Amino acid sequence: MEERAGGNHSHKIMISNRKSGVLNGVIDVLSFDVGEILLETEMGMLMIKGNDLHVNRLTLEKGEIDIEGKIDSFTYSDVKSASKQSDSLLGRLFK
Repeated sequence: MEERAGGNHSHKIMISNRKSGVLNGVIDVLSFDVGEILLETEMGMLMIKGNDLHVNRLTLEKGEIDIEGKIDSFTYSDVKSASKQSDSLLGRLFK
């Protein structure tokens, strides 16, 4: 885990036929079910949506995960920028 804190690992996604995927640069799996997988990656939060999704292999020490199912979408969000936006909005409301 400490190696990833310095950003020494890269983040890569390889998908085959929207049915299977291998991801590198995964820090943590926050939640998963058959319709959605939520990951913390080197590049921010990643939400994978689809149908019949399964995690076949998870190796957090290497930052790798293998998924399977019908993959519909990948959506990234940056937690830091989202919190800054909400702080500035609240700051503006209470001025």
